[in-house]
Amino acid sequence: MKLLLDENISRRIVPFIQNIYPFSTQVALVGLEKTDDKMIRQYAIDNDFVIVTKDADFYEMTILYGQPPKIVWLKMGNQSKAATIKTLQDYSKAIEQALLTDNHACIEIF
Repeated sequence: MKLLLDENISRRIVPFIQNIYPFSTQVALVGLEKTDDKMIRQYAIDNDFVIVTKDADFYEMTILYGQPPKIVWLKMGNQSKAATIKTLQDYSKAIEQALLTDNHACIEIF
């Protein structure tokens, strides 16, 4: 599973999650910095990414338009880069279970 980190998540996280989520990236690293969410959503669809975000925008689009893409919604507020990395690592099995095995559109992590 490849993750596309939203602009509200640091691009510096990417190297630290590659072992669990190979080929993951962040929107600024693929030239989508300061683009609207619809373009980011379409990029995720076209390139088979799961979007990781801290806000409701992509979840709301999934309700309107369906999936793909699937969403990991980090609802723990602002936290350090290290805490975000740890969260993505610690929840990797739950994320895979919810999104791939159970085919949920979104997993919310608190």
